[in-house]
Amino acid sequence: MKDRLDQSRILIYSHDSFGLGHLRRCRSIAHSLVARYKGLSILILSGSPIIGSFDFKARVDFVRIPGVIKLKDGAYTSLGLHIDLEQTLQMRESIIYHTATTFKPDLFIVDKEPTGLQGEVTSTLEMLRQHGTVNILGLRDIMDEPTKLKAEWERKQVVPALEHLYHDIWVYGPSDMGSPVEGLGLPATVNRKLSFTGYLDREIPSDRNWVPPINLDEPFILVTAGGGGDGVEMVDWVIRAFEADPQQPHRAIIVTGPFMPPAEQQEFHDRCEALDKLEILTFDSHIELLMEKAIGIVAMGGYNTFCEILTLDKPALIIPRSVPRQEQLIRAERAVKLGLASMLDPAGERDPLQMAAALRSLPQQAKPSARKIPGLLAGHEKIADMVRDYLEPAERESIRA
Repeated sequence: MKDRLDQSRILIYSHDSFGLGHLRRCRSIAHSLVARYKGLSILILSGSPIIGSFDFKARVDFVRIPGVIKLKDGAYTSLGLHIDLEQTLQMRESIIYHTATTFKPDLFIVDKEPTGLQGEVTSTLEMLRQHGTVNILGLRDIMDEPTKLKAEWERKQVVPALEHLYHDIWVYGPSDMGSPVEGLGLPATVNRKLSFTGYLDREIPSDRNWVPPINLDEPFILVTAGGGGDGVEMVDWVIRAFEADPQQPHRAIIVTGPFMPPAEQQEFHDRCEALDKLEILTFDSHIELLMEKAIGIVAMGGYNTFCEILTLDKPALIIPRSVPRQEQLIRAERAVKLGLASMLDPAGERDPLQMAAALRSLPQQAKPSARKIPGLLAGHEKIADMVRDYLEPAERESIRA
């Protein structure tokens, strides 16, 4: 039987410039909470251009705000509108603020960006705090190399927001992986707000109405580039491995992701057609079902994919990117140290025979569960408990007072 949080409302902000990571994490949290609590409604604010491609459970809905994309130099530009970035950001801030004013959330969860994209959430945080809403910042297990993150947060004036606008900071990972704010020199008042939840285990969707996009009868390794916008080098390396070693014992299915540039996608499709043991797709909204059936996974090591690897207990080979952030590289290195995955560093020569050897040995690699790390996948359960503590009537009244 479900617990009840009648008339409770949670607003989640996911800035989503050009990828799937933030949206998928927020959607996972929302779905786990409505599955636990009757009477709870959740609204997600997202700039993802493909949010409408995903299914949402009852009592979870979304508001699409105008999209922006991050360029390779770290700057942003408008995605779908032919207007300048400043106007787009003004529209986004206004939509966020007025949605929050109308929705009147009891809890506001901000994903990863403490002040939002270009500070667009600050005014909403201030308004909601004055009205008694609990403001929560949710951080990945790894953010970036500390020196870079400290400079970024100083530029964005993050620390004052953490001190004065947020009640708590949730880290979506176990303390075994270290702290995402280690080395930043944050004040004790901020560090006391940190809670480690463990990773977010993933609910595998039903395959009742799922039509597999490809023949899944024979064993396969799944190669996933996530959103695909920065997965070109990894996919190229895997294809070159099959070109150099056509006697690979297992076939591979490559999912490029919807944001991979069309020219590169076409080139990869052409090359895969010439190889018997390689098949390629652009996107599948139920990629978890492909992962579930795979005998091993090759991925870049983004947060969501790593959670799925742990949930499905799959041998994994991580090929992390290291620009513009070192998040994936740091996660992969720590995962290797804990025995949760293996890794190849793409910063080297990307030798196709090195990749071919790694692919051959991947299915025999130890599964993550062999490490038996306590609370590794406790994230959703821990978050649900903290939400209940905040939203039970007595606690809600004490916060508003």
